[in-house]
Amino acid sequence: MNLQAYFSEHSGIGVLSTADGKGMVDAAIFSRPHVMEDGTLAMVMRDRLTHKNLQENPHAVYLFIEATAGYQGVRLFLKKIGEDNNQELIEQMTRRTLTPEEDKAKGPKFMVYFSVEQILKLIRGEEK
Repeated sequence: MNLQAYFSEHSGIGVLSTADGKGMVDAAIFSRPHVMEDGTLAMVMRDRLTHKNLQENPHAVYLFIEATAGYQGVRLFLKKIGEDNNQELIEQMTRRTLTPEEDKAKGPKFMVYFSVEQILKLIRGEEK
């Protein structure tokens, strides 16, 4: 599946689910991931529960529900492969616009990179 084309052609709601080292789960709303040239995904995130969980457990699931009638979308099974805090790159990749003061007040941001381990349809579990 060409994720670059998919995410440029579809809008919707994304949810990133993570778990800490003890298996306590969390889910948070996230925008569409950035698809890098090598096929990895990148997401900008703040140092909150999702980021903390990924320090203990690199596995995550990104559920994307398309903004269409019915239940269309994908489930991406991910594995964290790295992160950085290159602020110039993060600023380029950030889609939400805040004033510099508002942005700073919300805390530091990180670029987190994932490999895509498996892609399933949103419903019925068929491979996409």
